Amino acid sequence: MLKGKKIILAVTGSISAYKALFLLRLLVKEGAEVRVVMSKGAIEFIQPLSFATLSKHAVVTDFTASKEEGTWNNHVDLALWADLIILAPATANTLSKLAHGTCDSLLLAVLMSARCSIMVAPAMDHDMMLHGGTQDNLTLLRKQGVHIVSPNHGELASGLIGEGRLAEPEELLNETLVFFHPHQDLKGKKALVNAGPTHEPIDPVRFIGNHSSGKMGMAIAEALKARGAEVTLVLGPTVVTPPPHLNVIRVNTAREMYEACTAIFATGDIAVLTAAVADFRAAHQATDKIKKDGNTLTLHLETTEDIAAALGASKQNHQRLVCFALETVNEEQNAKAKLKRKNADLLVLNSLRTPGVNFGADNNEVTIFSAHSENTVHVPLSKKEKVAEILVNEIIELWK
Repeated sequence: MLKGKKIILAVTGSISAYKALFLLRLLVKEGAEVRVVMSKGAIEFIQPLSFATLSKHAVVTDFTASKEEGTWNNHVDLALWADLIILAPATANTLSKLAHGTCDSLLLAVLMSARCSIMVAPAMDHDMMLHGGTQDNLTLLRKQGVHIVSPNHGELASGLIGEGRLAEPEELLNETLVFFHPHQDLKGKKALVNAGPTHEPIDPVRFIGNHSSGKMGMAIAEALKARGAEVTLVLGPTVVTPPPHLNVIRVNTAREMYEACTAIFATGDIAVLTAAVADFRAAHQATDKIKKDGNTLTLHLETTEDIAAALGASKQNHQRLVCFALETVNEEQNAKAKLKRKNADLLVLNSLRTPGVNFGADNNEVTIFSAHSENTVHVPLSKKEKVAEILVNEIIELWK
């Protein structure tokens, strides 16, 4: 969700500086390019090598890069490079200097040269946090447009219990995600997305399955989360790794996916069913590997659970259901029939006849049908992330 974003992580001298390492790891996992600037005080608590290893970039701490060669670290270029600067942890001393324009270190020079937004996460002892000077500085910084992430209440390094504990790395990551994705239209909504194939065992070795990668479902889950929803991804067996910030429930069979989806949707608001669930499974699974005996093999199959039909039948007035359909003949006719049959609000039609669309691809072309309108939305061949954004916009419109 932060792919292509450039972030400076500015670290000052606090015992909680170690948490900045965890934040850095989370930011990098989300795809951000991160450069780290440390104050000289921060180096007393944690070594720059740790940040350099995780960020894959050298850490800058001083104006001078090499006294022997006469090279220097250009604080202006660094500041202009960033889309966001996160100051975490921010000590009382650094807050005061930033609020009043004192510039006596490379870190402060970077902060004061920035044209991008600055996010500040204070960390200090309880009494320092509540001191009138600190509160005045925070008020002044807010007036200057600095975003303050309030510290938590809890046990502090001094042994006291109170306000001043640095916000947790996961909280700071969430603030960063909201910063880059400010339209939180789905905040407070619980969303279910299922994705990937299912594997229906024939014997201990073989199964019935398909080539679904789950990429489309993962893109939709990310798009829903970016708009504020609390997302659970029920994911079938796939080699594609889901994003680390998603709540993922792994399943293998149609029955397992059915049980997970019906349980989650019972207390949810949105279900988007992208999974390529097997329609049939072996009526009787062999306990041992089936040996080759002759030139043919007869399998007796039975239908699997219909997840879309079950959710459509249980759907309440506040809930929205989105289904996917892959058709190869009479596509529009079959899609509209499924939309009605499953009691869905939207149906997204895929076609394997579209050039460039196939299992595992990064692109998709879809047509979105609505149960509440005669209008259809056609999305031409696009990255699956773009298709997901358009679909989520259509989902949001359902509540309007």
